[in-house]
Amino acid sequence: MLDADTQMAYGIFWAAYAIAFVIFFYMMKRLFRFIPLYGARTLLLSALMVLLLTPVESPDVAGWWMPAWLYGGYELILGHVETASMAWFNFGLAGLVMLLVWILDLVRYRLVKR
Repeated sequence: MLDADTQMAYGIFWAAYAIAFVIFFYMMKRLFRFIPLYGARTLLLSALMVLLLTPVESPDVAGWWMPAWLYGGYELILGHVETASMAWFNFGLAGLVMLLVWILDLVRYRLVKR
């Protein structure tokens, strides 16, 4: 078990990461509004969410989660492809789920536009 200061730092990191993501997502949404196709806009925003919000559990500390892009990239730089594959598997799974949500959103958009 980790001490209280370490747990507090973990909580502060995730709070700061969530606030930064919300600000970045809002800025990218404003930037993508110039794309004329609704499907392309939402696909780019969905890909951004998958890239930045997909978590992976730390193999060193049970119950600790970190951004998969950070963990996977770091492990690839170190040359640990087998441990980085855990992050890439999570990316694939999150991408498939987001693709399903994106398709359902396109169906909803088409039905509302009628």
